[in-house]
Amino acid sequence: MKTPPKHIAIDARIINSSTGRYIERLLTYLERLDSPHQYSVLVRAKDVDYWKPRKDNFKIVVADYHQYSLAEQFRFYFFLRRLKPDLVHFCMPQQPLLYRGLSVTTVHDLNLLRIKENEGMSKRTLRFKQRVFRRLLRKVVKRSAFVLTPTQYTKDDLLKFQSIPPYKVVVTYEAADLVSKKAEPTQRYVGKKFMIVVGRAESYKNQKGAIIAHHKLRKTHPDLHLVIIGNRDRTSRELEEWAYAKGYRKIEFFGFATDAQLAWFYTHCATYVFPSYMEGFGLPALEAMKHRAPVASSNATCLPEVLGDAALYFAPSKPQDIAKQVSRILDSSKVRQELIRRGALQVKKYSWKRMAGQTLDVYNNALDKSKTQ
Repeated sequence: MKTPPKHIAIDARIINSSTGRYIERLLTYLERLDSPHQYSVLVRAKDVDYWKPRKDNFKIVVADYHQYSLAEQFRFYFFLRRLKPDLVHFCMPQQPLLYRGLSVTTVHDLNLLRIKENEGMSKRTLRFKQRVFRRLLRKVVKRSAFVLTPTQYTKDDLLKFQSIPPYKVVVTYEAADLVSKKAEPTQRYVGKKFMIVVGRAESYKNQKGAIIAHHKLRKTHPDLHLVIIGNRDRTSRELEEWAYAKGYRKIEFFGFATDAQLAWFYTHCATYVFPSYMEGFGLPALEAMKHRAPVASSNATCLPEVLGDAALYFAPSKPQDIAKQVSRILDSSKVRQELIRRGALQVKKYSWKRMAGQTLDVYNNALDKSKTQ
């Protein structure tokens, strides 16, 4: 029996962020499914044109309430009351605690509870934020009809954090598309050998480890460049100053890259390096594989689960180990080509369409479950 049409609100306020590709892909592929529901896509005012619906049953609704704010807790709560959706999909745990309507929540990771420091934030402030998030997460997980996670690792981590029925946590693996079918060359790197790192310059992302490893690699590969791609902020500039003071050279903090630029970097890099201490899924590494880049990855948290045998793994706390695995790729065309071959097979295991279909199934199950309560 099909679920009758309902009004579903999707909280997409973070669509223009590092987690935004998950939301954008979810919306894009939900549109392609034969879904009878009406969808309100909730975005910040600055992002009204970020994703545009193509079907009449999807509409953009401005919900300009910042995360971790009083406005989110109170004004967003009353906004949802007025909207009167049958179901809300909160794409992050941050949501109004007062809201008691039917909901599904995506928990991408528990990294905030694991980190020891956060740039630009005192340890006291970090501990306070962690306490608030811990209490928020417990309440959100308890009241959500279902919780979505991008990996089995995150599901297991969440079940250790809180005792809830395992059936309530559903793994919906993400996937990787070509970030752009067009590649825009960065002329100063055309014909040069470079390794790349993609992501924010936060401590747990371990860009410092990649920088030290690059310095070690230059002893045997003096022409090797390191390109770090990610938004420039105070933390990124401080890391650049640290590297320069150490005497490390041939490093560029590229800053934000368009999808076309990123596609070119993925396609032409000697190695994609993923040095992170913790991840919820690790999408950039799969994107690199999609663009036929060999990958050297941290062996931490979910990354071996997601990347399988298509990467060379290293201990992220050991720059010498990072350098050793990257060197294997640089020194052997056989190793490089085998990783590219395995990477092409690995990305085929994942599908945004399947993820969207599984998410729709969760919506329908939650709506059906609510009728019997």
